[in-house]
Amino acid sequence: MIKVLLVEDNHKISDNIYTYLKEDFQIDQVYTGEDALLHLEAFSYDLVILDLMLPGKDGMSVLAEVQNKKRQLGVIILTAKEDLGDKLRAFQLGAEDYLTKPFFMEELKARMYVILKRLGKMTEENTLVFKDLHLDLKQKSVWIKDEKIELNERLFHLLEYLMLNKDILLFKEQIFERICGYDSDASTEIIEVYMSHLRKKLSPFGYDVYVVTKRGMGYMLEDKK
Repeated sequence: MIKVLLVEDNHKISDNIYTYLKEDFQIDQVYTGEDALLHLEAFSYDLVILDLMLPGKDGMSVLAEVQNKKRQLGVIILTAKEDLGDKLRAFQLGAEDYLTKPFFMEELKARMYVILKRLGKMTEENTLVFKDLHLDLKQKSVWIKDEKIELNERLFHLLEYLMLNKDILLFKEQIFERICGYDSDASTEIIEVYMSHLRKKLSPFGYDVYVVTKRGMGYMLEDKK
């Protein structure tokens, strides 16, 4: 599932956004700029919803600190201000979009999908595509051409994570945190087992060759020409 960091100090607004989006996205809520930076350093996200008016370190400062550190990270700015200078600065710092409060939840969601498609994380709403491999996030199903592939929950999320980061090296520790959770009692070596099982599922279609091991580093879904 697409992973979103929601940075909004107004707890009511944050909870409303979380409630509206939770069926389609995995969302972590934080309420300060400092906590936002800690989460961005510790975990992998696909998109950030970032309020500008935060206590302590404001949203613009957060945006400035992460702009050169995260690849393929979409950012939507939320603010009660309509100042053109703030908008221009946010875009210069790498924000993908800008919403002024109050806003419609449907508009926020629609803009999120536009950004995810632009970043290559989605083609259709709720669908990831790699060559003839289609992964439906809503139905939790995987297809290659017209044939369905049966994956358990762990393998589904593993394939999803690889597809979201196509051609990007993912370290074993990153994959472990995303798939198992940082508080899991399992060893990171379990990722090797999951990768082996995933390759076996993809092998009948010749797609196992795209799941590449970078020895001593990690794994990636590589679009071999």
